[in-house]
This record gives sequence, structure tokens and C-alpha cells, in this order.
Amino acid sequence: MEEILVLGAAGGIGRQAVEAALSAGWRVTAVLRTPAKLAMTHPSLRIVKGDVLEPASFEEYLQEGMVVLSAIGVSGGLGGDKPTTLYSDGARRVLEAMRRRGARRVFFISASAVEISPVLPALVRFVAKNILQKILRYMYADLRVMESRVKESDLEWTIIRPPRLTDAAVTGRYRFAVNSFLRNCLSISRADVAHFVVHHAGDRGTYRGVVEVGY
Repeated sequence: MEEILVLGAAGGIGRQAVEAALSAGWRVTAVLRTPAKLAMTHPSLRIVKGDVLEPASFEEYLQEGMVVLSAIGVSGGLGGDKPTTLYSDGARRVLEAMRRRGARRVFFISASAVEISPVLPALVRFVAKNILQKILRYMYADLRVMESRVKESDLEWTIIRPPRLTDAAVTGRYRFAVNSFLRNCLSISRADVAHFVVHHAGDRGTYRGVVEVGY
């Protein structure tokens, strides 16, 4: 039976990943600062109170052969952007903890606008560069540091850069590109991002790659 440890399991993608993994018959360890936020029970689900910035709070649950998903995120969103090191410091601590415990496969959630895709429509590129990157400049700055730290790792990492996220249901039908850009990659549901993680955990073609995924 496959196993996954989900950091940020109360968030949109994190919660969906927990559900997707359980549906696929996996054992799941859900790590979140406030366990009560994940009102879910399942024989294959273990809920752990933990913090990505405090590896000792979850490191004992890491083991060789386990998949790890870092779906952490800052609160605030549009209009609430402020300086942060959550993504970069969190990634560094996750990678260090995994190395100590012998776990190797890990996904990190980033964002498509970290790097403006040259194959997007001109208007979308303009909005991403001149509006989105400015409104969320601190978040994107830290995501770039996170990505650089992940890319330095010798673990079997995948960085996922989803475009606009929706709360639509899972479809299992989406496109993805590894270390390249998707044309008209404009949106995807959180459920389908989670589906990608679960169904591509063993896809060596995504190892040490940056993935765009969208409809």
C-alpha cells in the first residue's frame, strides 16, 4: 500500500490530496497546525498536529518509500500580501527531514505566475506580470527562493505550478508539461492538482522537474 504525508492538509490542495489518496487506497498522514480543521475520519488516515517550520513535530512519521506533499500556503491572498519565508524555510526543513529519515519522493506546490509563460495569450501575460506579480510580490519572491532550494536537492522532487485554482470537482482530465509551458494553461481545480500528485507519484518523467498542469 502506498503512503503519503501531506503538509498543509487543511488547505485547498492539501485536503483534496488527502481525499484523493484515501480514495486510491493509500495510507495518509495529514499534518496540520490545527487538527480540528480536518474534520475527517478514515481507517487509513492519521491526523498529526505539526508545523512545517518545526520538523520535530512530524519527522517521526517520515519513512523510506513514502511520498511527501508540501501544500503549505500563507493566508491573506489578494490584498493581504506581506513578507514571508514560509515557503522557502518550509521547503528547506522538509528536505532536511526527509534526508534524515530516508524519504525521497516529494511534491512542492508553487504557482504558474512565478515565471511568466511565453505561450500564454498576451493579455494574460500582461495581467500576470503587471498586476498579479505586483499584488503578490512577497509571496512570489519567496516561492522563487523555495524553487531554487528545491532544485538544489538530490531528492526525487517535483515542483507543481498550477494556474488559477478552482473548487470544481475532480475530472482526471488535464494536460501537463514538464520543464516547459502549456498553451492556454489558465485554470485547474484543486481536486485535479491533487489527482495529479497521487497518480504521478511514481512517474519518473516528473522527477526533478517543474510541472505546469491545467485544462
